[in-house]
This record gives sequence, structure tokens and C-alpha cells, in this order.
Amino acid sequence: MEYEKYREICDKVCMIAREAGQFMLDERSTFSIDRVENKGVNDFVSYVDKNAEKIIVKGLTPLIDDAGFITEEKTVTQSDNNKYTWIIDPLDGTTNYIHGFNPYAVSIGLTENGKLVLGVVYIADSKECFYAWKDSKAYLNGSEIKASGIDSISNSLVISGFPHKVNQKIDNYLDIIKYLTFNSHGVRRVGSAAADLVYIACGRAEAFFQTDLNPWDVAAGAFIATRAGAVVTDFDGGDNYLFGNSLIATGNAELNIEMKNLLKKHFS
Repeated sequence: MEYEKYREICDKVCMIAREAGQFMLDERSTFSIDRVENKGVNDFVSYVDKNAEKIIVKGLTPLIDDAGFITEEKTVTQSDNNKYTWIIDPLDGTTNYIHGFNPYAVSIGLTENGKLVLGVVYIADSKECFYAWKDSKAYLNGSEIKASGIDSISNSLVISGFPHKVNQKIDNYLDIIKYLTFNSHGVRRVGSAAADLVYIACGRAEAFFQTDLNPWDVAAGAFIATRAGAVVTDFDGGDNYLFGNSLIATGNAELNIEMKNLLKKHFS
């Protein structure tokens, strides 16, 4: 697929993401926590997630013939054996959403033969659309964005999120958070991995790490971050972050190494 064709598709994906985001905003004014389902400990879903996913799938289906889907809410048949696969989180930050807390985002990634080639993250509450496509730069609402060049934890703002299975790893996380609290500019928990990654992409923070992640949490944001010049790896420094459940994203290669070494002390 040619550069301009990817760009054309990306423009359409941005429109679809904005439509889903507007649906979320419209529903938020009358939303009731009584309509929330519990998928697990600290893992929620609502009718908004499911209906937003249906809007997205309906919009994406005509864009690429025979593309497969990997989606969080499974409202469409799942398939990752196709040449092209859409990877979708219709509402990343559901816990934020149900409490009226920002941010929450639409995340849409595309792979070609298993490699990420397009990403769109739309943060609904702030109406910020982050996007990139194969061989492009990264953009926010039409303006180019770049990751921070800061190369040390001591000068960084760090983002993380606790995994859903916190009981298995909470002590490890708390040890790391304690270290970062005293040795960085601070630690933030945003509540949406998609937002975390695009904040790295535009230089609002320098480092992000988390475990217990799914492909739909990171596909779009990780691609946008790399196109903005960020370094994205798994905890071992490899490239298995899409399906490998762990991810480090930094605005600088030296910082990535420092974060990796820190995490190795606490995670095997």
C-alpha cells in the first residue's frame, strides 16, 4: 500500500474515532454507574464501550477489504490471520469514564503482515486526535509532534499504570514508584495506556512503563510514539511489546536503557 493511500485511510480513521468519541461524550451526561459490568478486579465494561466499538467496526470495515479485527469487547469476529488487522480499544480508560474523570480515549491501530502501520488515538474529553501512518511523522490535530529528548530519569516526568492483576505485582510496582518519586520529576497515573503513549509522543512526559497490557491498549499509541521519535520496547529491551504484555516507552534511547535496568531489579 502506498504512502498516500495510508494517509487517506488515516484521515478516515480519524473521522471514525471522532464519531465514537462524540458518542462517548453524549452518553456521559446521562451515564449511570449501575450500567457497568465487572470483567474482573478493577476491570470494567459498559454499554458505551460496546456501542462505541460497533460504531468503529462499522466505519472501518469498508476501508480495507478482508481486514481482520482484534477488539477488546469482541463485538465482531476476531481474526489475526489476515494481511491487514485492525486492533481496537473503543474506550481506553473505562474506569475514568464511569467516574467522570479524564482522560479516556479511542484507540485504533492497523497491522500489515503483523507489523504496525497506522495508529489513531482520540482523547474524547479534550478533542485531541493523535495519528500517524507508515513512513509519516506523528501529528496532533494537524501539527507535528515529537518526543522529548531528555535522557535521564532525574530530569523526567514518568507515567505508569497499575496492572489489573495488582495482587501479583503490587509490591514490585510500589518499590519502583517509591524510587521514581524521589529520583525523578514525579510519577503520574493517567488511567489510559493509549493516552500515556501519546503523551510520550508529544513530550508531555518522558517515560511510560506498565505490565499486563493487551494489544488493543498499546497498538495505536505505540506506533504514534515511534513515529514521533520515541523508543518503545518490552521490559527486556526487545520489540515484543504488542503481544508481550509489558512495555517501556521513552523519548530517548539512553533513558530507555536506564528505565529497563531499573525495572530488571524488580521484574524477572
